[in-house]
Amino acid sequence: MGQLISEKYKEWQKECEQRFLQLKANEEELNRIFIDIYGLQDELTPDVADKDVTVHRVYDTKDDVPESMRGSAYIRTMRDEIVSLISYAVGCMFGRYSLDVDGIVLAGQKFESRFIRDPHGVTGGYIPTSLSGWYIRESDDSANIKVCTFAPDLDNIIPILDDDYFEDDIVGKFVKFISVVYGEDTLDENLKFIADALGGRGTPREVIRSYFLNDFYADHLKTYQKRPIYWLFDSGKKDGFKALIYMHRYEKDTLARMRTDYVHKQQERYRSAIENCNRDINSANGSDQIKLNKQLQKLEAQEKELEIFEEKLHHFADRMIDIDLDDGVKHNYAIFGDLLAPIK
Repeated sequence: MGQLISEKYKEWQKECEQRFLQLKANEEELNRIFIDIYGLQDELTPDVADKDVTVHRVYDTKDDVPESMRGSAYIRTMRDEIVSLISYAVGCMFGRYSLDVDGIVLAGQKFESRFIRDPHGVTGGYIPTSLSGWYIRESDDSANIKVCTFAPDLDNIIPILDDDYFEDDIVGKFVKFISVVYGEDTLDENLKFIADALGGRGTPREVIRSYFLNDFYADHLKTYQKRPIYWLFDSGKKDGFKALIYMHRYEKDTLARMRTDYVHKQQERYRSAIENCNRDINSANGSDQIKLNKQLQKLEAQEKELEIFEEKLHHFADRMIDIDLDDGVKHNYAIFGDLLAPIK
């Protein structure tokens, strides 16, 4: 039986509230003790203002925040919690986190030192097809492995586009993550809850795709205080091409693989779609022709934007740039210039 994220959210909200009330009570009791010790009953009160209690309270929306909490740095909303869930899911996609191991799994080590695919008999030769034969080492110095509940992305390149053009499309991966964690039978309800929390128009999958295209990176920059660990390669405002990589898994051939395995394929799709659109326009009329013309303009703009991006990417890919993680995010991010989304 699947689980509902809405119910898990309510449980978490209740747990946060209980933690808040307990900490407030503890602080006020300590205040009473010190007031009694130093005889300050006429000068001080043991009361602690809600906004000064240093643990989070979770509200459905900002409109639900009471006056007593206004100005507190410890306010979170339903959207904040869903954004955190999405961030964790992306971490699992890249192998930074795993559903099977606590804490950070991969942060600077070679990918193959923690994740392996089809270990040829290590587990008796049986590969569960539903899990694609992915395994994770339990520790760096252990040969013991366990089946991955959710397999990481193999090439460290996850495309974000306005449709599911690629097999490893980020929305498809996220939907799979929610299905694996919470169950297939509650998937639609859970996606709706996530979409409602994010806000926006369209079906749940459309809202989630719009979030990844337009808002995910801004939230990631905020979470990591403008030192992102997931880097967004971005062709521009027309959304011709976007892709995330995990900086700790960057290799000097990453850009070359992005160019040949993703950008070139997307360019071919745009060219084909433009040809089809031109053909359809010739046989259409009225409102259908207007709609097709708008679609054609969008496709042509995306193709042009991607052409410019590909030329820049080609230049960087040929250089086979290596990075040193010890140099830090700011230094390494700047190496790739405007291939990467600006940090704002």
